Amino acid sequence: MMCEVMPTISEDTAMSQRGSQSGSSDPDSHFEQLMVNMLDERDRLLDTLRETQESLGLTQQHLEDVIYDRDALQRQLSSALPQVGHPLTYFNR
Repeated sequence: MMCEVMPTISEDTAMSQRGSQSGSSDPDSHFEQLMVNMLDERDRLLDTLRETQESLGLTQQHLEDVIYDRDALQRQLSSALPQVGHPLTYFNR
């Protein structure tokens, strides 16, 4: 899953329009807005990380279940079929 880290163009345009509407070119207000945007982005990335970790945990559990089933079927197959030696051993006799 790809995560978009940078804001979209529409967000940049909306921010510049808000800045021009307020008439504020104050560096402190720009810094404050930058910090708010960074915190919002951090929260979004943390949410994505939590979702990805949960998905990974479910996938790992599914893999363990499949491995268990495979091993059980392999044991059943081994016990049901007659034991046959390796084919090359017959040629060496």
